[in-house]
Amino acid sequence: MCLPGDALFTADSLGVSFRDRVILKAASVWARMGSITVLLGRNGCGKTTLIRAALGLGPRDFGFVRFAGRTWERPHLPALARLGLFYLPDRGLLSWRRSVNWHLKALEQSLVEPIDLGRAGALGIESLGRRTARALSGGERRRVELALALLRRPDCLIADEPLAELSPADRRKVAIALRQLADGGCAVIATGHEIDDLLELGDVIVWMSAGTTHWLGTADEARSHSQFRLEYLGSRAARKQSGGSTAI
Repeated sequence: MCLPGDALFTADSLGVSFRDRVILKAASVWARMGSITVLLGRNGCGKTTLIRAALGLGPRDFGFVRFAGRTWERPHLPALARLGLFYLPDRGLLSWRRSVNWHLKALEQSLVEPIDLGRAGALGIESLGRRTARALSGGERRRVELALALLRRPDCLIADEPLAELSPADRRKVAIALRQLADGGCAVIATGHEIDDLLELGDVIVWMSAGTTHWLGTADEARSHSQFRLEYLGSRAARKQSGGSTAI
């Protein structure tokens, strides 16, 4: 896979193994400023493993990471964060006993300028301020987590399954917020299994299969890629073409 030289963030040819099991042979993913890269692949194929290894949160046998003009053979999330990267994990970002307002105040104390909730307006969190994270629904919690990411004004956002287990309305709000973030110049990487939503959202589609990654291009190019259709989209693509149900 030919990696773009103008990417703000690049995880290049990462290899990961656990004991005698090879998880990633040579997997790569990247993000350009103002663009959303979507990383797709079957459950358990190694998407989260790739992300965590790229951020120094999991084991890595080889490969390296570039971000903001620097190269790391041993990436370290706090160092990447200081340069403008924000990692949104698939769960666990909020303190369950604390209110939304508490999280917002804690964020504001770490920033130079007061936060502007208008930047996260599409997520609709204004009415949630007094509620604790424990009292929020899964969709509300995810919208608050993403709002905290947006309000940091990151140069790069890596979001692991940002649409997982959300209602259609919440998925739409999160997708709009991610698009607005990218349109503001942020480099975004998002993973997940919500195929229609993610293909609509992504500017670049990367497919993970058999321990490596494949650049597929745009969503339209991905849909026309014969191997991707056969091995990942499967009969779903054929049903969609014939006008049948696409539920999976």
